[in-house]
Amino acid sequence: TAGANPGSGFDVTIRSVVEALEKEKLVNVPLPVENRPGDIGALFLATMVEQYQGTDDEVSVTSLSMMMNQLRGVSTYGYADVTMIARLMTEYYVVITRPGSPLSNLDDVMAAITSDPGGTAVGAATDDEAPFDLLVSAAGGDPSTINYVSLEGGGDQSAALLKGDIGVAIAGVSEVIGLLKEGTLDALGVLSEERLPGLDAATAREQGFDVTLSNWRGLYGPPGMPDVAVAYWQKALGQMVETPTWKQIAERNQFTTTFMVGDEFQTFLAETQADLKTALAEAGP
Repeated sequence: TAGANPGSGFDVTIRSVVEALEKEKLVNVPLPVENRPGDIGALFLATMVEQYQGTDDEVSVTSLSMMMNQLRGVSTYGYADVTMIARLMTEYYVVITRPGSPLSNLDDVMAAITSDPGGTAVGAATDDEAPFDLLVSAAGGDPSTINYVSLEGGGDQSAALLKGDIGVAIAGVSEVIGLLKEGTLDALGVLSEERLPGLDAATAREQGFDVTLSNWRGLYGPPGMPDVAVAYWQKALGQMVETPTWKQIAERNQFTTTFMVGDEFQTFLAETQADLKTALAEAGP
């Protein structure tokens, strides 16, 4: 299950996993994918906790948004309420606009927002607001004044940009990489430490904004998922990330594979949630 719309990061991730597992014949049962959008995964997370406890045949995708939703009060549930199976990969955020926009770089965007906060509509999924908040803070602006338009994923954001409903958007690179490469959208800046291969975009840091933030994605099951099911998926996914099919998918989507399970994954989750809590506090309400 992807707890967001088609074209979202959740959707791209879960379908990539299914593609690799099936093509490499690592799983020998059907893997139907269902989209269950709502509050960037929060609605399906509640369903997983409240309706599927103890089952062995429900797997969903999650990310930094699970933490963001809990810290911002969108969801009462978090990673401790479900069975976290594996971290799969990391990807970075990118600020995008339509070709021909008067906003040609991050300086232009930040100047427009700080001088007239309501004048530039910013498309962002709820969990993608935090990295944009950090950019505005770095530019000396007030994140609480940003005119956000809530859009669940790169597909919806891209459509809104091309129609002129919003001026800029922020999304995960994998959600928009195809449109960027074909020139349908323009990348104004990526929140990575260094430029990403295959993406013609300067980093925010290069442009004078010392902001880097990555998003992790992984898979989870319901609370009380049987140990045998957890072990099955961890083994299958561990084999999957080493296959040629997954490596091709990762390159295509600008995924950085960062596979992690067990205690290492739990430590990562705890540390990341603590860091995110600090970042949100620094960005302000």
